Amino acid sequence: MRLHKIILHQLQMPLKKPFETSFGVQNDRVFLLVEVHGKEAVGYGEVTVMAAPFYNEETPQTARHIIKDFLAPLVLNKEIGHPREVTNLFKPIRRNNMAKSGLEGAIWDLWAKEEGLSLSKALGGVKEKIAVGVSVGIQPSMSDLVEVVGRYLTEGYRKIKVKIKPGRDLETVSILRAEFGDIPLMVDANSAYSLADSDIFKEMDQYGLMMIEQPLSHDDVIDHRKLQAVIKTPICLDESIHTLDDARQAIELDSCRIVNIKVGRVGGLQEVIRIHNYCQEHKIPVWCGGMLESGVGRAHNLALSSLPNFTLPGDTSASSRYWDTDIIEPEVMMSSDGYIQVPSGPGIGFRVVDSQVKRYLINSESII
Repeated sequence: MRLHKIILHQLQMPLKKPFETSFGVQNDRVFLLVEVHGKEAVGYGEVTVMAAPFYNEETPQTARHIIKDFLAPLVLNKEIGHPREVTNLFKPIRRNNMAKSGLEGAIWDLWAKEEGLSLSKALGGVKEKIAVGVSVGIQPSMSDLVEVVGRYLTEGYRKIKVKIKPGRDLETVSILRAEFGDIPLMVDANSAYSLADSDIFKEMDQYGLMMIEQPLSHDDVIDHRKLQAVIKTPICLDESIHTLDDARQAIELDSCRIVNIKVGRVGGLQEVIRIHNYCQEHKIPVWCGGMLESGVGRAHNLALSSLPNFTLPGDTSASSRYWDTDIIEPEVMMSSDGYIQVPSGPGIGFRVVDSQVKRYLINSESII
């Protein structure tokens, strides 16, 4: 396989409703769509950055710079035998995992299309459908939260994740349990707490949560170990896990009992496979987190979620959860019982709609 051209599209897609976390409020999604051209096909990937460096160090501007000036020269007009080689090609470049992931994902899509394989099969996936959860941002009021969660349960979502922050935590969980009973429920703190808040999480034990996601610092495994030792609810690590070594250290320390894998956060699909396999060997369940992806990033998440150790419903919701109109056809659809079919067509299994890309386009740049 040989890449002849890379095109970077910067898009801005308005969310149907604002999405609030402990980081702040998002009203739209600014990201890079990566397009790679081979001899016989075009592959697509998504750089799942945020507009500002709140989740990690990257932004659309830094990702464009890293891809254009450092990553593209490593793969353009070079013979690539298999996409798994790209991880090692990118290894001299430190961090910038979302930039790496967007380009590597496009290469995986291109290779799978040229081989006539679905991306799921190319990655070693075994599932024909995946269970779907939904991520619920912090709402203006508790009555709004109850209304939103009730609607998603009616739609069939098989896991409810609610965002929390200091002052919007125990009451949130208590009200949802009182209103909806024993639903599959978890909370996500996005690193908003410290060990001084341990009593809050001890109190959460009574509510039978599936997990507490990333309660402490974004780069910590030591304090999470201390917290996990004094609570029964499993801790799930997200922002702390960037590499297989991070996952190994966290599991060895018992800093977490579940891992959220986001392809952008760990630098690409090959690293996802490595972390997935290690967690499977050590009986640590994993699930696929979301970054408010467009249909392209969502398609990649569907493919990786078909791997066997993705045993918990992820955040790969239907396109209609976030967008009035997505950039792919058909859009990602969820059945009434809370499942999404894994595409079986070549590559990501969806068609990128040029007119929709142009609708949200800020700028494009070709690299040859």
